Formats: sequence, C-alpha cells, structure tokens
Amino acid sequence: MRKALAQREGFFYVCNMTIQQAQQKIDEWIKTHGVRYFNELTNMAILTEEVGEVARIMSRRYGEQSEKESDKNKKLDEELADVMFVLMCIANQTGIDLEKALEENLKKKTARDSERHKNNDKLKP
Repeated sequence: MRKALAQREGFFYVCNMTIQQAQQKIDEWIKTHGVRYFNELTNMAILTEEVGEVARIMSRRYGEQSEKESDKNKKLDEELADVMFVLMCIANQTGIDLEKALEENLKKKTARDSERHKNNDKLKP
C-alpha cells in the first residue's frame, strides 16, 4: 500500500508519491508556510539560482574543477530537490500538470529519437 506521508523522528516526510501528489503537497506547503507563491519571473530567477548550485557541485565534484573546502558539505540531493521544488511551484502557478507533461514529452522523444541515439557513432562503446 502506498503512503503519502510517513513519520520519522517527529517529522513528516514525503515518500512514494506521484508527481501530481508532489505538486499538490508543494501547493499545500506554499499556502501553509510560504504565505503565497513568488511571482513567475521571481521563481524563474530562483530556479536559475538553484540549477547553478547543482552545476557548481557537478563541475567541482564530478568535473575537472577542484572542489573548494566550503563546497564539500553541499549535498547534491538537496540541491536537486530545491530545483524540483521551484520547478513544481512554476508548474502550479501556470496550471501545468507535470506528470501529464512528462508522459507526453516521453512519447514525443520516443517517436522522434527511438533510433537516433542507437545510430550515433559518438555514443557507441
């Protein structure tokens, strides 16, 4: 059986939820704790900031840049979750069902690219 919430150490956390459920949970959080959504352009700027934080971790931890001491405690999972949070805020504000949009996007990519990557010499081992 799927649980939308579980309790650990006195805190509730999200587990095994659909994208639609996550969007609803974020909407509830915004209305309860965030007062209101930032406007769409502000959220776009915040999303860009959060993606930049992911890029910083990736380039220093997995890329060729050296990792600064101050970056070593940064957690990629937390930064990716921040990106998802703001992305879902933007989707909620603009009336987009991300679950449906992702399903449609995968159909489009499958129809368009089903053989393209298999035939790409750059991707062959």
